[in-house]
Amino acid sequence: MGRVCAWMSGGLALTGVVALWVASQPALVMAIATNRLLFYGLLLAELAAVFAFAPIARRASATVAAGVFLFYAALNGVTFSLIFLIYTTGSIASTFFVAGGTFAAMSVYGLVTRRDLSGMGRFMMMGLFGLIIAGVVNIFLRSDVVSWVSACVGVLVFSGLTAYHAQKIQAMNVLGNEGTDEDRKEAISGALVLYLDFINLFLSLLRLLGRRR
Repeated sequence: MGRVCAWMSGGLALTGVVALWVASQPALVMAIATNRLLFYGLLLAELAAVFAFAPIARRASATVAAGVFLFYAALNGVTFSLIFLIYTTGSIASTFFVAGGTFAAMSVYGLVTRRDLSGMGRFMMMGLFGLIIAGVVNIFLRSDVVSWVSACVGVLVFSGLTAYHAQKIQAMNVLGNEGTDEDRKEAISGALVLYLDFINLFLSLLRLLGRRR
């Protein structure tokens, strides 16, 4: 779990650095915000990286898997630069610390509890699919109420998934392969899962706590 957290932290740091750099380039930010083809192209590239990660990790080396993970984290940083146009820097920073504390607490709970969280994990996955459907529907409705309710549910879902995934990653660790390429790929794969949990938890909290410009 130490290596998993190290990789996840590295991915988050890369996302933050890229987001801050892009946000400091007004022309680049406006190009992303106003060019739908570019914006949706970035989102599709992110989805492709996530879905391609598992088959690549199975067949390729840990170095290649790490490259895909870091590529995805950097792409996320590019699209995340847009939140600086919507929310104040102070509220982004404070929400990040709230998300970090929540994530840490739920991770620790998942690691130390003796309760099997598989049932909760399945329930949270159902909630995730519900969030996706609500998000698609709200593209057409543009309802603030639906957006607010989705953000509240998102905090609960991704907090629960954090605990579930932390327990699952710990249980799936293969003993005796320390230092091998497979061991490194296990750590990177776990880091990607927790990275996604943290990012989505942060975005859900930002929709609730963020102060708009």
